[in-house]
Amino acid sequence: MNLNRRHALALAAAPLALPATVGAQGGRKVFRMAIQIAETGFDPARISDIYSRLITAHVFEGLYNYDPLAKPARLRPCIAQDMPEVNADFTEQVVRLRPGVYFQDDPAFPGGRGRELVAEDFVYSFKRFADPKTTSPMWNVLEEQGILGLAEARKRALEGKQAFDYNAPVEGLRAVDRHTLVFRLKAPRPRLVEILAQGDLYGAVAREVAEKYGDDLPAHPVGTGPYRLVQWRRSSFIALERNPSYREVYYETTATDPEALRIAAHFKGKRLPLIDRVEVSPIEESQPRWLSFLNREHDFIERIPPEFVNVALPGGVVAPNLAKQGIQLFRHPASDCAFTFFNMEDAQIGGYEPHRVALRRAISLGMDVQAEIQRVRRGQAVVAQSLVLPHTSGYDPQFRSENGEYNPAKARALLDLYGYRDRDGDGFREHPDGQPLTIEVATQPDSLSRQFDELWNKNLRAIGLRPRFTSGKWPEQLKQARAGKLMLWMLGNTAAYPDGIGMLQRLYGPQSGNQNMSRFKLPAFDRLYERIQVLPDGPEREALFHEAKRLQVAYMPMKVHVHRLINDMAHPWVIGYRRQLFWQDLFQYLDIDLARQASA
Repeated sequence: MNLNRRHALALAAAPLALPATVGAQGGRKVFRMAIQIAETGFDPARISDIYSRLITAHVFEGLYNYDPLAKPARLRPCIAQDMPEVNADFTEQVVRLRPGVYFQDDPAFPGGRGRELVAEDFVYSFKRFADPKTTSPMWNVLEEQGILGLAEARKRALEGKQAFDYNAPVEGLRAVDRHTLVFRLKAPRPRLVEILAQGDLYGAVAREVAEKYGDDLPAHPVGTGPYRLVQWRRSSFIALERNPSYREVYYETTATDPEALRIAAHFKGKRLPLIDRVEVSPIEESQPRWLSFLNREHDFIERIPPEFVNVALPGGVVAPNLAKQGIQLFRHPASDCAFTFFNMEDAQIGGYEPHRVALRRAISLGMDVQAEIQRVRRGQAVVAQSLVLPHTSGYDPQFRSENGEYNPAKARALLDLYGYRDRDGDGFREHPDGQPLTIEVATQPDSLSRQFDELWNKNLRAIGLRPRFTSGKWPEQLKQARAGKLMLWMLGNTAAYPDGIGMLQRLYGPQSGNQNMSRFKLPAFDRLYERIQVLPDGPEREALFHEAKRLQVAYMPMKVHVHRLINDMAHPWVIGYRRQLFWQDLFQYLDIDLARQASA
């Protein structure tokens, strides 16, 4: 038993004193949690990381959102009055907005009072993604929806080297009156509503706010949501408080399972949100994040760190000492994955020539994912067979492929066959032309990453490949990845909507440098992707997903390791938590039992 584990066990077994800073503030309900990775900012058009989106999901609102308890997921109107009015071929969609929705108060508005949100605010917000100056990492996702004239407006700004013209009309994005928004599309988009439901990205930003704060907008998010940002110490502390001008919203669900009925009964007739203040602290190291929960410095821990799963859940059940405290466990097979992308433009590992494909496939075959699951993830994952995520269209639990295979002997034979041999006797292979070969693995300087590094080191050396590790903070590695400067990097992806095409975006050629960090450009894959985009759900579309998965395995631009099992925990005074599959808004669906919190 190592020192860290012993220390954690001792703390978990001991009675804990409630720190003076924890609990209700003068009778106010305060919810505290930690996140694993630091945020990057809160401008919806400039983010893609889930840690920043956790915050923007509560400040901004989309046209649609999801029933908080329904399983499977169920879309419903949010800012919109009803579901979209759609023509026969899904190329025109009309959305009517709910009147009486107001932006939060902010000095950007006359007199500091937030004004009513109107359809033109969504027109402006979507244009911001197209504006080259915004440098939105999600522009290509929006571009794929084929809004008539939007990409052309961006092209004019780029080619003319001039400012984006926000006043120029865009044919496919029109506010026909104060509360009616019309989308006209180049091709059918049967699932556009799923994109519009991502309020953390595609919520409305007021033009006055964007123009007042300019490049400092990431620190001044102003939306229509239930919370407003009141404090931000970058990479250290984030505080949200209830939006005092938030409209009258009550908890609603159509779910009827026993757990949902219990939660719904608690919230019945109560105006949202019930939590007055939310405090979020990025804590990258696993041990202090776990101990902050045990010490009641935080009310909730998302994803128990793998190193402490056996402490918290011996035998898969809540540890007796934690159960006595009433600590709640929420276990969930996630719609997500952990994957490694290979940079297809890298001089060492990229390319489409047979010997380069063989190198990537050999690395994939040499990765002991079962050891990763047992030793690093403590059993909280399953081997992935493809890039498509569970709970999304295109996922087939019966599908099997080389992506899920561990066979170091086969990997060594493949490298031998394509000329990767140890010519100088140092124990490591060189390129077929005799040039040195080093596999550069991007990583982070935290204890969990070091455990993954040990496994990478062992697996690569076992098939005769020389590893070298390049460490950096996660936000900086993300920038490097998008710039095409990393050879390979392991990270995670969580589904943002029920359509499985989200992961396929990571291999779609036009997404290179954005979602497609592999910079994979294969015409056959792109054609499949584009066909999947326009087809309605059904057997034909599922068959195309199958072909896309086969191409991923054949060329191996990414190795999908696992689909994770998530274990969240909350102290007994937290009421209403239920992990959702496809969205981030959470805090307005929670409550705090102040009496139970005070008596802890």
